[in-house]
Amino acid sequence: MTAHIPLVLCAGVDRTYGHGAAATVALSATDCEVHAGDRIALVGPSGSGKSTLLHLIAGLDTPTHGRIEWPAIGARDELHPGPVAVIFQGPSLLSALTVRENVALPLVLDGRRDADARTSAQDALAMLGLGELADKLPEEISGGQAQRVAVARALAGEPVLILADEPTGQLDRATGAIVVDALLAAVECVGAALVVSTHDATVADRLPTCWQMHSGQLTATTSKETSWSR
Repeated sequence: MTAHIPLVLCAGVDRTYGHGAAATVALSATDCEVHAGDRIALVGPSGSGKSTLLHLIAGLDTPTHGRIEWPAIGARDELHPGPVAVIFQGPSLLSALTVRENVALPLVLDGRRDADARTSAQDALAMLGLGELADKLPEEISGGQAQRVAVARALAGEPVLILADEPTGQLDRATGAIVVDALLAAVECVGAALVVSTHDATVADRLPTCWQMHSGQLTATTSKETSWSR
């Protein structure tokens, strides 16, 4: 992968929901790029458009106007699972499946052999320090553990870009810090770029680049020296 070719390119992107007087402009005139190795915190108040931008970058939604491309990755239908992984605010684990099966499921749905998917799932769980939970059901693990399982599920597809939408939003501060520690360490291990939408200043402070959003617009970008440690 060539470093100067962006993983994602957004040019003049708008996203409007609804029509006429009921229309809501969630994102307006947004230009941005994500490159290999980027570590970006996406910050702003509720309703500022953070989740909308993240979902567009992930290819989970389409812009009303403007264009989104993935030059270093491929076409939109090639993003999932694999090159682009999304971690949501809640872990969204299927209650009837074990932890390992939850992590392996996207790979199986993508056509991987069951044995290969299970091996990749186990490796990803081990990376997050969760190997011993592989045979447990979601109801048997804590909320923090479940969110780390969601991180493992994202990593199992060997992504080049990870998008995390408020990954600590449902956790207390101490548990959230553990999840962020695990996420940052895993991202370093696999070498993926990372964009994290967050309200938590302590999370944003641990990422070297900050994108600030307000009223559906990307208003500022800042970069700083930072450390992975707390």
